[in-house]
Amino acid sequence: MYRRFNAGLKPLSRQLAPAKLARRLILLAALTLAGCASVPFDYPKIATYSRAPDPNTVMGNAAAQWQQENGDESGFIGLTSGIDALGARLRMMAAAQNTIDAQYFILKNDRAGALFVGKMLLAADRGVKVRLLIDDIFSPGIDRQLTLLDSHPNIEVRMFNPVSRNSLRYWAYLLDFGRANRRMHNKSFTVDGSMSIVGGRNIGEEYFELTQDVLFDDYEVFVLGPVVKEIGAGFDEFWNSQLAVPVAAFRAPIDPAELERWRQLMREEADAGAKGIYSQAVNSTMLRDIREKRITPVPAEAVLITDSPDKLLHKVGTQELAVLAREKARRFAAAQQEVAIVTPYFIPQKEGRELIKGLVARGVRVVIITNSLASTNHVAVHGHYARYRKRLLQAGAEIYEIRAAFEGEATAWGHSPEQVTLHSKASVIDRQTIFVGSLNFDPRSIRLNTEMGLFIESSTVGAAFAEAVMRELPRVTYKVDLDTSGNLRWTYSGGDTPVVRHKEPQASWGRRFMAGFYRTLPIENQL
Repeated sequence: MYRRFNAGLKPLSRQLAPAKLARRLILLAALTLAGCASVPFDYPKIATYSRAPDPNTVMGNAAAQWQQENGDESGFIGLTSGIDALGARLRMMAAAQNTIDAQYFILKNDRAGALFVGKMLLAADRGVKVRLLIDDIFSPGIDRQLTLLDSHPNIEVRMFNPVSRNSLRYWAYLLDFGRANRRMHNKSFTVDGSMSIVGGRNIGEEYFELTQDVLFDDYEVFVLGPVVKEIGAGFDEFWNSQLAVPVAAFRAPIDPAELERWRQLMREEADAGAKGIYSQAVNSTMLRDIREKRITPVPAEAVLITDSPDKLLHKVGTQELAVLAREKARRFAAAQQEVAIVTPYFIPQKEGRELIKGLVARGVRVVIITNSLASTNHVAVHGHYARYRKRLLQAGAEIYEIRAAFEGEATAWGHSPEQVTLHSKASVIDRQTIFVGSLNFDPRSIRLNTEMGLFIESSTVGAAFAEAVMRELPRVTYKVDLDTSGNLRWTYSGGDTPVVRHKEPQASWGRRFMAGFYRTLPIENQL
């Protein structure tokens, strides 16, 4: 038996005929060379910049009126619901008259992506200039659609830090890992230089609560006023970066008939008279309340902080380039009463742990809200986060983990998801300052990726957000603490009687095993 088992372990040169071996070695070499082939970063492109608001446009006029009444304060409306967030984008594109600038980490080839792209196409047909900047890694399989979109004379698409198209995608990624592992995680959407949406959502069904199985609980803000100019300037820096490559650099020949068929399909998807997703989104209760002025923007001072795209061109961990993470840490360190951290991925590492420990030692309440093992979409992250739980609890921090399912509770689209995953990235400091953006509390956001976010200075906004979060905690989370023996304990108090668990609640044995396995791997700095 041993001889039969090891028969397949002969040297490759003895198993293969010389000619066959040579062909395989040539193929391997060709793949390697193709994977290493340079990305066309030198492809010709013209630097373009955001336009100032035009008071002759609908949105520009509204922004001008706002600024006249509120001065240097910008206006904010929170977007907690996926249907509201999608509807706001569609309404803004329908009203666009001059420009649309969109910057995203992920644009999926699904119903949400098709509707989003379709509305862009309709706007471009009206003469609106569209700039679409997409990070390249997690938006696979859409090169052709983006090429078709880019072929419109009023639309330009650029891919950020792309991998080579001359070999298999992930082969090219691995062979150029040092560069390709650094990503643009920024997310912003601006129309007519007048109004923006900033937060944690990508463009895909799960982010707008369209999927039947998974719901991503997310948070964004609709913005108008002076800070929109800062958001536009941040977009321009990435758009004109040497890492932003026109999708035309990867263009395959397009049949004009195919182009017209595709455009017609997209127009039909996004037609204003369409039923289903579109009509539900643009007629959401919140958008009606905004139109009828039952909901109005809250005025507040705000500042946009964004990492530079140059962060990806320098050595990992270059502190001065982690602009947003350093600013957030500085503001946390200055807290006097309370810091609430909402993040889907929480790996504080030594620096974060010491920061939190120092805050608690000064009497500052620190509340951490993150995913449970059952709710997370990244088990490896949870495996490494779990290493810090006991020490943070012993230091005096409060930890709450999201419940994975809420039986019988339907979304705005009328279905009850099998799993809820926290995806919001927000923090509140002393109930005076709220952060909303793309930054997670993990090594990847801090060290590897570029991030952006808004610091909004308002006791009204900060207090309302903090109170809403604290009010919901009993219903949507397990409180994690230590029992009398010093072991972890999860308590759910949102029902008639408290439910107490002494192992990861709602998580399968397989998830618990994999989290433990990932915890043994030296991959924390990649998470």
